[in-house]
Amino acid sequence: MTVEFIILLLVGAAAGGFINGLAGFGTALFTLGFWLQILPAIDAVGLILLMSVATGLQGLWVVRQEIMTRPGRVARFLIPAVFGVPLGVHILSFINTEMLKFIVAAFMIGYGGFFAFRSALPTLAKPPKILDSLIGFSGGVLGGIAGLSGALPTFWCSLRPWPKQETRAVLQPFNVTILFLAVLFLAARGVYTEQILFWFLMALPIGLISAYLGLMLFKRLETDSFRRLLIILMLVSGCVLLV
Repeated sequence: MTVEFIILLLVGAAAGGFINGLAGFGTALFTLGFWLQILPAIDAVGLILLMSVATGLQGLWVVRQEIMTRPGRVARFLIPAVFGVPLGVHILSFINTEMLKFIVAAFMIGYGGFFAFRSALPTLAKPPKILDSLIGFSGGVLGGIAGLSGALPTFWCSLRPWPKQETRAVLQPFNVTILFLAVLFLAARGVYTEQILFWFLMALPIGLISAYLGLMLFKRLETDSFRRLLIILMLVSGCVLLV
C-alpha cells in the first residue's frame, strides 16, 4: 500500500463524506473519481456503498424529528422502493444498462441545466400522494438495475416547496436504506473481503469528520439555497454519469 494509495483513499473519503453531509446523497459522485484510480470497480463501488451508509447516519440523526413528525411521507417513498430494488435486480439481465444510464444522465443534465441558474425555482405544490410512491418505487428499480436510486427522488424533492429539513427527511432515509440493501446484495456475492473492510476502517474517520462539516454547512443554508443545490448537483451528477 503506497503513499499515493493512502492519499487518494482519504481524499475520496473526505470528498464523499462532505457532500453526503451537505446534501444527503452524492457520495459516489465525489468519491469514484479518486477510488477508481486505486481500486477495481467492484471494490470501489462496494467500499463507497459502505461509506455512504456510514456517513449518512449522521444526517439521519439531524432530521430524526422531521422523520418522526411525518413518518407517512417517508414511508410513501421508502416502502415501494424496497420492493422496487429486487425487481430492478431481476430486470438487470433483460435491459441495456448503458442505454438506461445515458437516458437518466440526459434527463438530469436537461433538468439541472435548465433550472440551476434561473431566478425562479420550479415548484409543484400539491401533487397526488400516489406520485410519491411511484417515484420511490421507480427509484428502487433504478437502484437495482444501475445503482441510480437517488436520481428520481432528488428530482422530485427539488420540485417540492418543502423546508430543507423536510426535504432531507425524505432523501436521507431513502438513500441510506436503498444503499444498505445494495450492501447486503454485494455481501451475499462475497464482495466484502477482509482487505475491503480494512480500507473501510481506514477511510471511515475522515469520512465521518467530513460529513459532520457538510452537515454544519447544511444547517446554514436557506431552504431555497438547498433546493438550488439539489438541482445543481443533479446537473453535475448527470455530467459525471454521462462521462
